Amino acid sequence: MAEKELWGAETRKAVENFPVSGERVPPSVIHWLGRIKAAAARANAELGKLDSELAERIAAAGDEVAHGRHDDQFPIDVFQTGSGTSSNMNVNEVMANLAGNGVHANDHVNMGQSSNDVFPSAVHLAALAESRDKLVPALKTLADSLQAKADEFADLVKAGRTHLMDAVPVTLGQEFGGYAAQIRLGIERVEQTLPHVAQIPLGGTATGTGLNTHAEFAALVRAKIEETTGVRAEAPADPFEAQGSRDALVELSGALKVVAVSLTKIAQDIALMGSGPRTGLAEIALPELQKGSSIMPGKVNPVMAEVVLQVAAQVVGNDTAITIGGMQGQFELNVRIPLMARNLLQSISILSAAATLFAEKLVDGIEANEENLRRNAESTPAIATALNERIGYDKGAEIVKEAVASKRTIREVAIEKGVDESTLDEALDLQAMARPHERQTA
Repeated sequence: MAEKELWGAETRKAVENFPVSGERVPPSVIHWLGRIKAAAARANAELGKLDSELAERIAAAGDEVAHGRHDDQFPIDVFQTGSGTSSNMNVNEVMANLAGNGVHANDHVNMGQSSNDVFPSAVHLAALAESRDKLVPALKTLADSLQAKADEFADLVKAGRTHLMDAVPVTLGQEFGGYAAQIRLGIERVEQTLPHVAQIPLGGTATGTGLNTHAEFAALVRAKIEETTGVRAEAPADPFEAQGSRDALVELSGALKVVAVSLTKIAQDIALMGSGPRTGLAEIALPELQKGSSIMPGKVNPVMAEVVLQVAAQVVGNDTAITIGGMQGQFELNVRIPLMARNLLQSISILSAAATLFAEKLVDGIEANEENLRRNAESTPAIATALNERIGYDKGAEIVKEAVASKRTIREVAIEKGVDESTLDEALDLQAMARPHERQTA
């Protein structure tokens, strides 16, 4: 049974004014508003600005909101006033009603705050916590899975490919090692943005000046937030930068976009290597998770790779909207914050889920088709590249053209052209081709 309405007139107005998408402000933002307001009430009591008994009732209400106990009380559409004022008022009203007699939504719950500093602060802290606690661990899981396959496949030589055409041999392990490194670098990129995301505008109130707030208020609130959540919020480098722009959110989104680009490359490669089983590359076998067709028996599709590719496309699209939102701050306030919050937190959430699923349901179950890998590596005309130092590029090209035209191997044509077998044995060592520098230092 739904809880009785705890909101008031301002929330009702906003519900009536913004029937846009049916999608609400991300719950994590509401939860962080609860945490901030609970810490603010306790800070105001310590600073002598608020009666301690009343402050503790407000803080208890904020704690309930933070724990998601009243999520149905925040009905306002995410596409609302660009400062998030409607949602801030919504939280103020709900917490005032939860706190009970004598508590005023604006005078007490919102004391020392403005929508202009508290709402973006909640967005920053939500993005910071979700990135730290969900996204980074998920990406580490994926990087570990890819590295495990790199180690498992370290000695499996295969045909390299550039421009989707045959190239000199590599190992399957080298390819997976590259994928693992892409994800590890993505983790670094995300983590490098977080110190900027941690700088919150709390304490700036309406325009960054801090009007109507105690000089020690913001620092005390930040300390209480860290004490209760473990999330370290920082003072802004400049209060007017923090109030007027959302550059840190744009920066984080940009790092997420790079992760999406990396995932796209990896998922496409894996899907292509798993294509077949007869007319594709069939270099690896992908786990069979479900029927691949409602009409073709036995068909197996790269469904998890397809999920990752769709998620990556959404993240890139979200980044575009976030970028535009970040560009549209005027003077002392950016007023596209709900849009940015919605897209950024969605990107973090779906990337976290997709990375975990990709690792656990696809990468961990990949098996190498050693016969196809070896056959492709031995038959690719690109292995003639290793003869360049011995017979020259032009003669090598002549051998390749004839081998392709006659559908014979490089070795067969090279012998016919007068290349001795000992030279071929040394030059066409596939393992040595894939690791030329190991051969040089041996």
